[in-house]
Amino acid sequence: MRKINTYATSSTESLLATNKLIRNTYMLLAMTMAFSAVTAVVSMLINPPFIMYLGSVIVSFVMLFILNKKQNSAAALPLVFAFTGLLGFGLGPILNMYLGMANGGQLIVTALGMTALTFVGLSAYVLTTRKDFSFMGGFLAAGMMVALIAMVALFVLPLFGVNVGSAHVAFSALIVLLMVGFILYDTSNIVNGHYSNYIMATVSLYLNIYNLFIHLLSLLGVMSDD
Repeated sequence: MRKINTYATSSTESLLATNKLIRNTYMLLAMTMAFSAVTAVVSMLINPPFIMYLGSVIVSFVMLFILNKKQNSAAALPLVFAFTGLLGFGLGPILNMYLGMANGGQLIVTALGMTALTFVGLSAYVLTTRKDFSFMGGFLAAGMMVALIAMVALFVLPLFGVNVGSAHVAFSALIVLLMVGFILYDTSNIVNGHYSNYIMATVSLYLNIYNLFIHLLSLLGVMSDD
């Protein structure tokens, strides 16, 4: 009887801890998304050169390693806002470039809507069913390796006069598919208690949304002949 009570207490505590992790993760995610939106608007007003986007991506890689080391310290929360704010600021040049097109505003709104619907729909599915998508980890890791190799090729090949125009479309399509998989995978890890730190859980979901939006916007731009 005592063993049963101990097991029940342990299960209850585990469920409470998971629910707290879910609540903290989505609250922080909402705040970081709002902060990114503010820094993106500031960047659009300042209108820095396009290299600012590339710089923000490079610096964010370094910050990601720092965040991983500091995830359980008091510095983790300000680092998350610095990380997401930087990426939001880097969006400014891209958004200004699209706004310079005839239907750029419509493309941005459409990409935002598609990103939001995709994230909410997939998250709601996992949160409702609590299905475990951890089995996708190996496939997603392999996909990211392919994506990284493709990204390097897209930068290097044009230096040798190779036309990679259509390859950009395939690359964006690959990233969109990977981010859909990562949303399922990361949300499943949060719901099923595989994540123990809401800081890194938030960062994972934020990067999924960020990359999904960027590459949906790219695909929509291509389909509209812009």
